[in-house]
Amino acid sequence: MRTENETVSGTGPGAAAGVESGARGVQVPVRFDTKIAVLLRDDLEPWQRLNVTAFVVSGLGTASPEVIGEPYADADDTAYLPMFRQPVLVFEGTKETLTLAHGRALSRSLPMAVFTSDLFGTGNDRDNRAAVRAVGKERLDLVGMAVHGPRNAVDRILKGARMHP
Repeated sequence: MRTENETVSGTGPGAAAGVESGARGVQVPVRFDTKIAVLLRDDLEPWQRLNVTAFVVSGLGTASPEVIGEPYADADDTAYLPMFRQPVLVFEGTKETLTLAHGRALSRSLPMAVFTSDLFGTGNDRDNRAAVRAVGKERLDLVGMAVHGPRNAVDRILKGARMHP
């Protein structure tokens, strides 16, 4: 089922992985008007990349509930939690790329979650928030961020980043 943020697209670059039946039962990809993206610093250990990604995407559904789809169920009617209704694209870049992307996201007022290097040394939400609160936005030692917004705006924010291998 398409929402107001999804459009049907025939073929071509940028088409999302989702597929929907169009006229005459023809399967056409769903192309989303928005993009969910994670940007990770390229010097992180593999476990850190996974940890940062999990944390930063968790905030997007609270700020942008429209990114959450319907609950899942299997053939036995076992219920599962809803997930994002569109793909999450993961990118990587240098510390400088991340700093620039952060500034661009702030200038566009897009929903964003951040993860700083200090958070690897904390063990709970209270201490995480205190660690971020202790540092001004210009001095945050960012290791990851997630952003949601119009595709073109997110593409501009991520300028200089590359797809995560």
